[in-house]
Amino acid sequence: MNRNYMYLTDYEGIGDRIIEIRRRLHRIPELSFHEFKTQEAVMELLEEIGLKGEFIAKTGVIATIQGKGPGKCIALRTDMDGLEVVEEPTQFNSEYISQHPGFMHSCGHDAHMAMVLGAAMHLIQQKDNFPGSVKLIFQPAEEQPPGGALDVIRDGGLDGVDAIIGHHVLSYIDSGEIKFRPGPFLATSNIMKIKITGKGGHHLSPELVIDPIAIAARFIGCICDRIKMKIPQDRFILGFGKIAGGSQFNRTPDEVEVMGSFRTFDNRDTQDIEDIIRHVLDELMDMYGKQDFPGLPAYELDIEHGYPVLINDPVFSRKVLKLLKEHFPAVGDDIEPFFGAEDFAHYLQEIPGVYIGLGIRNEAKGITEGNHSSRFDIDETVLVDGTRMLATIALDFLNDPGEYLS
Repeated sequence: MNRNYMYLTDYEGIGDRIIEIRRRLHRIPELSFHEFKTQEAVMELLEEIGLKGEFIAKTGVIATIQGKGPGKCIALRTDMDGLEVVEEPTQFNSEYISQHPGFMHSCGHDAHMAMVLGAAMHLIQQKDNFPGSVKLIFQPAEEQPPGGALDVIRDGGLDGVDAIIGHHVLSYIDSGEIKFRPGPFLATSNIMKIKITGKGGHHLSPELVIDPIAIAARFIGCICDRIKMKIPQDRFILGFGKIAGGSQFNRTPDEVEVMGSFRTFDNRDTQDIEDIIRHVLDELMDMYGKQDFPGLPAYELDIEHGYPVLINDPVFSRKVLKLLKEHFPAVGDDIEPFFGAEDFAHYLQEIPGVYIGLGIRNEAKGITEGNHSSRFDIDETVLVDGTRMLATIALDFLNDPGEYLS
């Protein structure tokens, strides 16, 4: 069966509408699990195109497009939340700059929602040409671990869903390029919190103190080198964002708090790093211990596991790669795994699917700012590309799911 007519339909007719939707949503950024106006706007937009939305995961929305008969179900997922960033005026955003002071869609989630809604418009027009159904998932709280994906799953958002598609605009890839890879694609993110307890006292009497600042400094200075003895540098990153302790210039404090994070592409590497952290801390406790102060120094280590490694289903991803290469000019898997983290990984632990990067960088237009920048913007021509991409995958999967799920 030749289905090209479904894929090559003129999307330009809805291009202006997709841009309008993106700009409307860009004006109302909201933080994780506070996407109340966004939720309301999505419900209104779904109603405008003939779909009934339902609330899920506190501030999320789901809706379903039913095809011509029974079949598989594929989900198109978009995130919804903005960030606590003050948006700067630019040459582009005068018509749609944030109306919520102090908050901004600086990671492109407004664009993601617009593309899913654009795909929905097209799929509604094509509903007599595919069996099964398409579920639209507008997921809150991607930016704030543990993330909204778990809430969507707990609320039944994946019930009856056979496969799922996620996507993200990437500011370091040229506009219109589509990049993803089978297997591990994004990292796991973990937070470490360490409290080191020593013995405080005046600097005049160093023999009567155990300095937790010195211990923390030694730990920070050596931990990466110790990890690299077991794990290659390109398989992990580790850094520190906070060290706090003491309040006087001439007194050693009793406690110091250290906070940082580390990311890997493999759960075994994550466990190895945890083990090395504990081992180094144990060594330092022995090194700085004094007979006069039994039990000191001491430490408390708390490691919070964030999003898991995002692993694109190999069979599903290769089929999507082949399909998109047939219909788009710049598609490739020549992208290395990178240390971003995404709670879309939780969905991929439940069902097959793929997470895709879509380039939005356009140097000729001056659109070069990175994700999370206060001057971030997208090349809006990409909105049609993303819409076509999502609809193309959904249509092909529903008409021939066997090749994706074998």
